[in-house]
Amino acid sequence: MVTDQRRDNYDVVVIGGGAAGLSGALMLGRSRRSVLVIDAGAPRNAPAEGVHGLLAREGTPPAELLERGRAEVREYGVQLTSGEVRGANRDGDGFVVTLADGRTVGARRLLVATGLVDELPDIPGLRERWGRDVVHCPYCHGWEVRDRPIGVLATGPMSVHQALLFRQLSADVTFFACATSPTREEAVQLAARGIRLVEGDVARLEIADDRITGVRLRDGTVIEREVVAVGSRMVARAGFLATLGLRPSEHPMGEFIAADPTGRTEVSGVWAAGNVTDLAAQVGTAAAAGATAGGHINADLVAEDTRNAVAAYPFSPDNEARLSAAAGDGHGL
Repeated sequence: MVTDQRRDNYDVVVIGGGAAGLSGALMLGRSRRSVLVIDAGAPRNAPAEGVHGLLAREGTPPAELLERGRAEVREYGVQLTSGEVRGANRDGDGFVVTLADGRTVGARRLLVATGLVDELPDIPGLRERWGRDVVHCPYCHGWEVRDRPIGVLATGPMSVHQALLFRQLSADVTFFACATSPTREEAVQLAARGIRLVEGDVARLEIADDRITGVRLRDGTVIEREVVAVGSRMVARAGFLATLGLRPSEHPMGEFIAADPTGRTEVSGVWAAGNVTDLAAQVGTAAAAGATAGGHINADLVAEDTRNAVAAYPFSPDNEARLSAAAGDGHGL
């Protein structure tokens, strides 16, 4: 990403340049706010061929979608810079953000849209094939793997649910109970839906000609599969917020930064949007959350600007008379 000419202080610094961050920046830029987006350049969906479930942009390559977004926000004066944020500290009523290269920038408000990191089981082949024929979300990847032999690796309490969702897309689904065994009720559900249950630890994925051919168990058995679905542990990229006293909350599937429906966190002046606060958010959901947060941040700044203007307003006798007259007759000043 090209680094724009940067100033020292902004109304809002957006940390994270994905769908949530850019959508928030767009709302703020259109509200004539000074905005800087800091992007580390490591989007979660980079390995994917296309973005899915996003109306009017179905199948758009992730990099192309982001480039369009950057071009759009620049039209409204938003500035962008490449870098990784290492810390954020309170500075009066605002913040100072420190980048890994030592640069600092001031902000009245922060929008955190740094996304998350997918932690995968330590099984050879998983990380290398991630986003290709190792998938996690039936809504993000399901159509593309429909009717193919799919293996679901059990990694946690949602794995059976994941298998049932993929069964909607293929009649050939195998559930590998490698990390957790299904309950009796869950086993009945799998059986009733024709999902094969395989016990035993998974040793690795079998790869040939740049594609998955099977799942090898510790005992040497190979189950032929073309696609593997696995639930990752999803961890918010938010370590830099610790200096503000904002730490991740635990979730059965990972860690997230807690925020209300507007994106406001428990730390005054800090909002969060996208996967950093909603582990299940797809691109469209993340973008909507960013736009919502951007609107509420602008409203919060308007309220502060108004308080400051009132505090500085010269209450002279003439002005008092005008105010009293306006309040009395219901007309404007």
